Amino acid sequence: MTNTHLHFNTGIGRQKPNSIRNKEQSCPFCARDQLTDLIAVDGPIILLKNKFPVLEDTYQTVLIETDQCDGELSMYPEEHLLKLIRFGLTHWLGMTQSGEFQSVIFFKNHGPLSGGTIAHPHMQIIGLNHLNYQEKVQASDFEGITIAEKNGTIFSISTAPRVGFYEFNVKLGDIQDIQAFAIYIQTAAHYILHAFPFSCSSYNLFFYEWNGQIYAKIVPRFITTPLFIGYFIPQVPNNIEWMRNDVQEKYFRK
Repeated sequence: MTNTHLHFNTGIGRQKPNSIRNKEQSCPFCARDQLTDLIAVDGPIILLKNKFPVLEDTYQTVLIETDQCDGELSMYPEEHLLKLIRFGLTHWLGMTQSGEFQSVIFFKNHGPLSGGTIAHPHMQIIGLNHLNYQEKVQASDFEGITIAEKNGTIFSISTAPRVGFYEFNVKLGDIQDIQAFAIYIQTAAHYILHAFPFSCSSYNLFFYEWNGQIYAKIVPRFITTPLFIGYFIPQVPNNIEWMRNDVQEKYFRK
């Protein structure tokens, strides 16, 4: 049976630490010698079972990106960035191909409006036992105006955003050559946090496997528009061509 909703365990949710809201709270990911249920380790990158599995009927894991609590994906050196993205893709696709789950989601929250609770850089890989996320995805989600392209990997700004207003897409060309894929993801995150025309401190990064292709979507987060909350009506801004040009000017024409 396939479900359409996930059940959130509020009892476990109340126990979760929140170092985004409470800056004085100690970071559970910094106490590396106290981490348990480790699945895989690659230097400072760790994949482990989530200590607070708030989503019922799922298998929740956390991917700790770095041992630097104040680090951020938009600023990682290229060597670490590539190692991180390769590590994440490997374990996400491994869980997907295991056949143990209806589908597997892979995403990152950053900032106070992203839905996250721990400031230390991390991602999540979650196996969904009875929910197929692909049923809520369509080809138009990844359509957009091309910003840059290299070796078949395409970086674009959405012309049909899932939520609105601005969403960046990266389509992976070759799984064996993820350099452009990783750099385009980092470029989108950096632009959102450091060069966006509107002050923005939060974003989400989502990965999708769709029609035999791998995509990433990077979404700046603000207060969600009421038209989407109430009616599921996304809005498309009238300046995406300008933003395409702005990203090209700042990152690809130096």
